[in-house]
Amino acid sequence: MEYVEKLDRYLFLLLNGHHSPWSDKIWLTITAIPTWIPLYAALILWIVVYFKKDSIWIITGAILMVVFTDQFTSSFMKPYFGRLRPCHDPDLAPLVHLAKSCGGLFGFASGHAANSFGIAMYIWLAFRYRFRWSSLLFLWATIVALSRVMIGVHYPFDIIAGAATGVLIAWVVFRLTESLFFYFRMEPLIKD
Repeated sequence: MEYVEKLDRYLFLLLNGHHSPWSDKIWLTITAIPTWIPLYAALILWIVVYFKKDSIWIITGAILMVVFTDQFTSSFMKPYFGRLRPCHDPDLAPLVHLAKSCGGLFGFASGHAANSFGIAMYIWLAFRYRFRWSSLLFLWATIVALSRVMIGVHYPFDIIAGAATGVLIAWVVFRLTESLFFYFRMEPLIKD
């Protein structure tokens, strides 16, 4: 465990140490939730156009997935593990390049990473047979997750754990949504 902790700190300092005033502005824009509202609106429109009246199943499932990932990371994981954010760690804080306020005391696991990877996984599951490019949402999720390290509020393993949490919860919620749809409609939600 000590080796993992050292590796995580090393990777954090390596990534977080590469900054400049212009890159800080880019990373702060990427990490800001309002930046992605057009993407979310486009995804909702895409779901409605593609699934029509059945889009309610996908949209409701996506909303539930975000609520679950957000609450699981914020209300369970962060207090349970109690791992300080790098910007709150007294040993590391002087070395952290903090591009904005530090945020809450604990950072394991990243809610931004869980939510963005959860959305990517959920949408990919819904569209994987029809639109192979839906997998590009994982690139978006990776960039959002990386922004958390670059602005100084999460360790790399915080975002890896958040990403894994988001993917797992998205898979479970999608399967549940698909099962309920099948139960009530007597046909599969996603046709192979």
